[in-house]
Amino acid sequence: MSQTDRPGLLAIFAHPDDESAATGGTLAHYAKEGFRVRLVCATRGEIGEISDPNLASHANLGEVREQELRDAAAALGISELTLLDYRDSGMAGTDDNKHPNALCNASADEVVANLVGIIREFKPGVVITFDPSGGYGHPDHIAIHHHTVNAFKAASDPSLYTDQGEPWSASRLFYTVFTDRSFATMRESLQKYGADTSEMDGWEEAADFWDDNKVDVRMDLSGVADAKWDALNAHRTQFGENNIFSRIPVEEAKASLSTEAFVLAQPAAVSGTQLADLFDGLSS
Repeated sequence: MSQTDRPGLLAIFAHPDDESAATGGTLAHYAKEGFRVRLVCATRGEIGEISDPNLASHANLGEVREQELRDAAAALGISELTLLDYRDSGMAGTDDNKHPNALCNASADEVVANLVGIIREFKPGVVITFDPSGGYGHPDHIAIHHHTVNAFKAASDPSLYTDQGEPWSASRLFYTVFTDRSFATMRESLQKYGADTSEMDGWEEAADFWDDNKVDVRMDLSGVADAKWDALNAHRTQFGENNIFSRIPVEEAKASLSTEAFVLAQPAAVSGTQLADLFDGLSS
């Protein structure tokens, strides 16, 4: 089966590196299997951190992170990348939230229209994005979650956004989620090698972890661990040389990042049903 005959997988996120950290293994897996994979990134991450001042400045961080994103997409085998050109809103409660071009201030109708156009043009079988909390409450993560959910529904309605192409009904919408067990396993892996995991206390406080029993798909991505690792490392301004995973052997780090979990948002999952993968049961 050629790639054009395969169902499409559309990932919609807020910032460069979201795709690699949250779903890098999954995107690489489906690209490797011949599925069409497209990534939409709403911003260039202009307000992100800079791991090394030699890599970027606040003035050019968006430009640098866009190139990092393109390098990461290439590492994952992503065939199509779309940037929506909104500005990074920064963390909740900061002055960057007030910027008129910030994603959190963008017209919902405008963003949804753009996403509807992409869905109708790409015709994915599956769409993935953040859960309602955005993982840890970032305004842009939450915003792109809501816009994606609304676009997923609107894309199939012929009475809506009539200038955005012919209606298309994607089969499934998934939320990428991080679970209690995954976090605990990751911490244990790091501690086994004596790594300082104190910074994970802050992650645990900020994150909205899911109960493992509520997960509908758990992907074993050990077969594409190298691709995910390369994609993460492409985001050098964010995932710098001193990242927490640099404190343990590389193969151990790859192993600790080789599982990704998803919750089926649309259509609602049947209680107790586990899917083997995102496309399980869908005609190809």
